[in-house]
Amino acid sequence: MSILDRLKNDMIEATKARDGVRLGVIRFVRSEMKNRAIELGRDLKDEDAIEVLARVAKRHREAIDQFGPAGRDDLVVKEKASLAVVSQYLPEQLSEDEITSLVAEAIAESGATSVREMGLVMKAVMPKMKGRADGKVVKAVVQQQLAGGEG
Repeated sequence: MSILDRLKNDMIEATKARDGVRLGVIRFVRSEMKNRAIELGRDLKDEDAIEVLARVAKRHREAIDQFGPAGRDDLVVKEKASLAVVSQYLPEQLSEDEITSLVAEAIAESGATSVREMGLVMKAVMPKMKGRADGKVVKAVVQQQLAGGEG
């Protein structure tokens, strides 16, 4: 079953269960996917849907990071609940060891030797991790490996 079909079925279930939070998040995600399909001028494939889900999840994580220090615990709880719903549709996240090995491969492929060439590595590694790893974590691993190579 495709992600779009799962979202549609889950939206119906959430409506019947009167689960307002889940229903609102699914509706928002489906709206974002529809906008992306219009943008691309074609129906979405699962890879496109994962890209949209990853973008929505990133927005929720950023909102949590902003609301937390501002003392808005009510909004942090709301964003965490939304993130939990979105995360159910994302593929399983890569472990740090898996990210490290993929980054090492990308560094070898690109021939990067310093932090200044980080863009080359990120460009090579991010498509392999689409929706399965947070960009901030990947960036940190790339910086760490490239900084170790400069010594």
